[in-house]
Amino acid sequence: MGRGKLRIYLGAAPGVGKTYAMLSEAHRRVERGTDCVVAFVEHHNRPRTEVMLKGLEQIHRRELPHRGTVFTEMDVDAVIERRPAVALVDELAHTNVPGSRNSKRWQDVEELLQAGIDVVSTVNIQHLESLGDVVESITGVRQRETVPDEMVRRADQIELVDMSPQALRRRMAHGNIYQPDKVNAALSHYFRPGNLTALRELALLWTADRVDEYLQQYRGEHNIRSTWQARERIAVGLTGGPEGRTLIRRAARMAAKGSGSEILAVYIARSDGLTSASPKELTLQRTLVEDLGGTFHHVIGDDVPSALLEFARGVNATQIVLGSSRRKAWQYIFGPGVGATVARESGPDLDVHIVTHEEVAKGRGLPVARGARLGRSRILSGWLAGVVAPVLLTLLLTALNDTLGLANDVLLFLFLTVLAALLGGLRPALASAAVGSVLLNFYFTPPTHNLTIQDPRNIVAIVIFFAVAVSVASVVDIAARRTHQAARLRAESEILSFLAGSVLRGETTLDALLERVRETFAMESVALLERTSDVDPWTRAGSVGPKPVDRPEDADVDMPVGDHMALALSGRVLPAEDRRVLSAFAAQAAVVLDRQRLVGEAEGARRLAEGNRIRTALLAAVSHDLRTPLAAIKAAVTSLRSDDVEWSDEDHAELLEGIENGADRLDHLVGNLLDMSRLQTGTVTPLIREIDLDEVVPMALGGVPEASVVLDIPESLPMVAVDPGLLERAVANIVENAVKYSPDGTRVNVSASSLGARVQVRVVDRGPGVPDEAKERIFEPFQRHGDAPRGAGVGLGLAVARGFVDAMDGTLTAEDTPGGGLTMVLDLTAVPGLAPTGPELPAQVGS
Repeated sequence: MGRGKLRIYLGAAPGVGKTYAMLSEAHRRVERGTDCVVAFVEHHNRPRTEVMLKGLEQIHRRELPHRGTVFTEMDVDAVIERRPAVALVDELAHTNVPGSRNSKRWQDVEELLQAGIDVVSTVNIQHLESLGDVVESITGVRQRETVPDEMVRRADQIELVDMSPQALRRRMAHGNIYQPDKVNAALSHYFRPGNLTALRELALLWTADRVDEYLQQYRGEHNIRSTWQARERIAVGLTGGPEGRTLIRRAARMAAKGSGSEILAVYIARSDGLTSASPKELTLQRTLVEDLGGTFHHVIGDDVPSALLEFARGVNATQIVLGSSRRKAWQYIFGPGVGATVARESGPDLDVHIVTHEEVAKGRGLPVARGARLGRSRILSGWLAGVVAPVLLTLLLTALNDTLGLANDVLLFLFLTVLAALLGGLRPALASAAVGSVLLNFYFTPPTHNLTIQDPRNIVAIVIFFAVAVSVASVVDIAARRTHQAARLRAESEILSFLAGSVLRGETTLDALLERVRETFAMESVALLERTSDVDPWTRAGSVGPKPVDRPEDADVDMPVGDHMALALSGRVLPAEDRRVLSAFAAQAAVVLDRQRLVGEAEGARRLAEGNRIRTALLAAVSHDLRTPLAAIKAAVTSLRSDDVEWSDEDHAELLEGIENGADRLDHLVGNLLDMSRLQTGTVTPLIREIDLDEVVPMALGGVPEASVVLDIPESLPMVAVDPGLLERAVANIVENAVKYSPDGTRVNVSASSLGARVQVRVVDRGPGVPDEAKERIFEPFQRHGDAPRGAGVGLGLAVARGFVDAMDGTLTAEDTPGGGLTMVLDLTAVPGLAPTGPELPAQVGS
């Protein structure tokens, strides 16, 4: 079963019509007879989107309870069991409700794709993981729900859904996106024209980059070497000479004439490491091209014109800028020069610009012999075997009076030609064939010691020898090249397999990966450098080896990773073909660094999310629970100050009692809110001391009616090590919660007992109880169980109680009351060997 195809509608902002476009595509496919179902689409009460769902089969959603509310999520198993041809899945970046199989919806989509189901989905540009910081700097809003960029990049189709900011704001004002009560706030904050314009540009640029990737992939798959002039890319050929800065500035002026043009400066060095380029000059040119918004590339190539043209076609360049040759007139005997060769071989798809400069015809030194990748020692051995060895063989055979015969002589010389090809490549072999032919003719074919050949059969033998020697040399050279290529590809496949395995396992640390890079490419040191912006200094995120560099321009090889990260290697210059594998290492290094940071930030993110949830609940509490007693107080005070009504003493007393009760409720609510704030910020510092329970617990019952509680604290209990204030507050909250849920006419029992080195306080009520699966949830902030009235509190009492008990190294748990109800068990540390010393108090409070 093949993997399904993914199509994504990418929106520049919420409300541009991604879901509508997706549903329109679904209707078109259904009309063509495609089996298309709605796995999950959220219409957000938008009438036009809701209408589009009609006529489409919808898979039943899975219901999941969470914190007292039932949520619906996509039922992955039901979709896979239904096995449609196409499934519509809205909001790819959505975070699933706890209890779902996967934490993110994009992971659900991945399962559908693995099952062979095509998926059509939607996502907004602000939800891409790599753009979180950028979107936050633009809008001031941090996106909590994100999707990995790689998930979107791997989509088979990405369609941009765009709309002008003015049109989107009109759609917003007409109520087509949000409810009317939210429109004004949205238009004045997130949907400001500047925000929408910036998000639109971000979406267009991101999509353009993806289009460029698809274009490069298509060209590679179809082996297209010609340039497609979809956008201007100007390649600047540098020699390391002082004229390079002139060429870069000229290319920048050319790029400025067209929007979206790119500058790619490339310096081509020979594989033998011999170069006349000034490292300082190259550094200056690198800095200049980066300041002008271009990129600098350092590649290896023994044939400079071919390497330059290969680079230009590889990056889909449309123009090449070269400088006029610095060679003197007599030096043209060595060849026409790089500029002329590139212009001749560029073809119709590449424009070549030859730029004059001050260094023209001032000379550039004698050309350096080009060495192959075989190395100097092997090349020298090849020339010795191809030129010197035939001479030595001739002397040896002459000394032996040549008793072997011409046929054997030819075979011996042919052997030396093959040996020269194996050692030094094609050129020494060709020289060996030529030298061997002359020596055979001069010394071993009658008449000897002259270049004439008397017997026509010997002429045929010499010609056949030369032809066979050249053919064998060519075959041996090709075989050697193919062997080299096969070994290289095998090594590359092993390296890429290692990287793929490390990605899947998530095992590789940054240091281990950088060490692998250093070993693979035989480098002295490797460093991963990053910076926050184009003007900030570089910092090392990780490094291995002695004396790692601090800037990419100081390295022998650097591989950019995005805009503000680079992998810098020191030790030697790598050939051009190594950069493909190095780019994979660089990308993985960035992923590993992000993973390490995400692991470190996960806990902080969780705390921030919890804090955000609490702040939201706090706003709800302030908007209702705190306003209710305030409204009662204000009404009572307004009534008392009214001059047109004469209140009786009983009315006065009742109104004053209402004010007092409202103030008490406010004090209780604010106290819980402050206590919760202290717990969330970690500022609760208990002052532990030894005390009797009967000094603290009765004081905690002052907030409940006397007749509602039965207290049983034995005098024989050992003392406990607690903070009296925190314990009193915890017990008060527990008892108030128990009284609130107790039926009318029943009392809450508060008792204490000792067990070993622990003392337990049990608060028992006869209320409705709590199911086992909800016993832990009732201790979370802003949680109410069952049908508690809204005015009864904000759901912080038990959360504060548990927080205070935990701070004193105690525990607070919930158990079922035999016969019905809930029992809160408060477990505290007993002080061994100490008897109670406090004043005697009645054992029971209430009647």
